[in-house]
Amino acid sequence: MTDPLAAFLRHLGVERLVSPHTLKAYRTDLEQFLRFAGGLDPVPAPAADSPGAASALPDPAVLLDVDARTVRAWLARLHVLGLDPVSIGRKLAAVRSLYRFLVRRAVLDRNPAREVRGPRPGRKLAAFLPVDETAVLLDGGGADARARAVLEVLYATGLRVSELAGLDLEAVDRDERTVRVLGKGRKERIVPYGSAATAALDAYLDLRGPAAGPLFVNPHGRRLGVRSLYAIVRSSARQAGFARRVSPHTLRHSVATHLLDAGADLRMIQDLLGHRRLSTTQRYTHVAADQLMRVYDAAHPRARAATRRA
Repeated sequence: MTDPLAAFLRHLGVERLVSPHTLKAYRTDLEQFLRFAGGLDPVPAPAADSPGAASALPDPAVLLDVDARTVRAWLARLHVLGLDPVSIGRKLAAVRSLYRFLVRRAVLDRNPAREVRGPRPGRKLAAFLPVDETAVLLDGGGADARARAVLEVLYATGLRVSELAGLDLEAVDRDERTVRVLGKGRKERIVPYGSAATAALDAYLDLRGPAAGPLFVNPHGRRLGVRSLYAIVRSSARQAGFARRVSPHTLRHSVATHLLDAGADLRMIQDLLGHRRLSTTQRYTHVAADQLMRVYDAAHPRARAATRRA
């Protein structure tokens, strides 16, 4: 195999059917590793997407001569460059996946990244908005009908921003108030939405018109991408007076946390969000517990007394 990187990326795109966004992330991480394995700096300037950048990459065959020391040295270099532990861990996972693929295809006998331990990130609580702040955003953030519909649908459904970007009008059942979503791993799920999202979506669709195609479009009728949806949410948050950074992911975390606080079952939240593992959903229990402790410490008389004595 002369180009193991190309073979792996083709496997991801054709056999695993990963999303274009995921495929691009794998390519970026693995090309960085290829550069390091070939004696170049692992993180080039942003010109990596420019014409001719691919020709600057070393021969992909050098990936077949990598050992565990090379992988460890690469992680050390990423640390020196200032990458956070989560990013380094993600890049190591991409390299492990590449070599797992090569072992399964009998190109290599062993995975050189398997025994390499990544950095241990500190537990980071998911960012979310309290219920009252969410209401402020939804009631005061939408500059127009489309923005209000984006906000309400995100909060009502907990969709990933890539899932919202990929929605077509045909996936929305306005009578049943559900959307048919194609999530990670091309797994389909049906997600309900409530009356507030119904009103916002109906107002937007009255302006958009009944034509088939992407649900959320720009003035030229083309599908809104992930970046445009991020921009809408951030602009809406600024308009509503938020100083903190608010993203579509913030709303996804918020709806999960609010449902959990209201007594919703974890399995139900897992199905709603399209998590493959319950452990992913369980992190919201930590968020809820952390919020509970902050409220308790601020409100309970004996907690306040203890704080004063300390």
